[in-house]
Amino acid sequence: MAFNLATLLGRKNPPLIGLDISSFDIKLVELSESGNKTYRLDRYASEPLPKGAVLDGNIENIEQVADTIKKLLKKSGTGAKNVALAMPASAVITKKIYLPAALSEQALEVQVESEASQYIPFSMDEVSLDFSVIGPAANEEDMEVMLAASRKEKVEDRVAVAEAAGLTAKVMDIESYAARAAVQRLIDKQANEGRDQVFAVFQLGAKRTYVYIIFNGDVVYEREQQFGGSQLTQDIVRNYGLSQDEAEIKKKNGDLPDSYEMELLEPFLENAALEVTRAIQFFFTSTPYTRVDQIFLTGGCAVLTGLADIVAERTKISTAVISPFKGMELAPGVNEKALRNDAPGYAIACGLALRRFD
Repeated sequence: MAFNLATLLGRKNPPLIGLDISSFDIKLVELSESGNKTYRLDRYASEPLPKGAVLDGNIENIEQVADTIKKLLKKSGTGAKNVALAMPASAVITKKIYLPAALSEQALEVQVESEASQYIPFSMDEVSLDFSVIGPAANEEDMEVMLAASRKEKVEDRVAVAEAAGLTAKVMDIESYAARAAVQRLIDKQANEGRDQVFAVFQLGAKRTYVYIIFNGDVVYEREQQFGGSQLTQDIVRNYGLSQDEAEIKKKNGDLPDSYEMELLEPFLENAALEVTRAIQFFFTSTPYTRVDQIFLTGGCAVLTGLADIVAERTKISTAVISPFKGMELAPGVNEKALRNDAPGYAIACGLALRRFD
């Protein structure tokens, strides 16, 4: 299967689920169209992974991951067989290039492969390569093209777990791009109400934070930072003698000793706010921009009580936790109360599910 950056194969808009495979769990989202150009959240669910089944984005145990997907499919009740998956950004090489706009489709493919060989430190036989035409370049004679390449075995591992679970992989995306697609839908709506706003989005994952800054619909800055919610989980494991799974559950439910907030949570929130502040400063010093109008927090770590407040206080910038499902209709089986707490952690899975409508 080719590394497919943005295309769905097969008939138009067949049922498709987004599966976000992390080191700790797998999240599932299925969307449908509800008319008037709006979407409906049909189902969402997650299932924890056995320890070590996925490490740093690499699938170490295909059978365990496939079994977890099967449990998740049963739990969610979906009948969909097509799936969109994503690779960690660290496993994918992306490069924006410029090619003559007059190239035929066949000539474009040949030129892309020739250009790609300059940027990829592997034999072309060892990689899955795809590209997406972004649009015309500023000079109008060229076009912007985004290359994406990953080692074949990494792509094939994800395809293999899907097939072992009875699914067909239709899309292979990049985690940070999928999360961005989910959030971009909301930013576009807000930006239409006031042009020239600078939005900073922080996707706070388990081990990494993806930062991207959007101005008038364009990503003008992005970076990845080694910081995430697993640091707090590990502190809980060490301090209270819990297993990883127990720590995750108790962190989510707030079922921890009275000392937790002062000894562990508050220092972690301060550290998170410092990481956000540093990222904003890097943005100011490395670009012509001198302001950010709004910070959006998403990812599983974003729901921690007090995080948005402390980030706003330290940065002096309006800050909000954002749900990728905002503005969507909810299917009768979706628990609205539970969704409010869960939603920020589903940005990647939601972005993948949105590929159904590309």
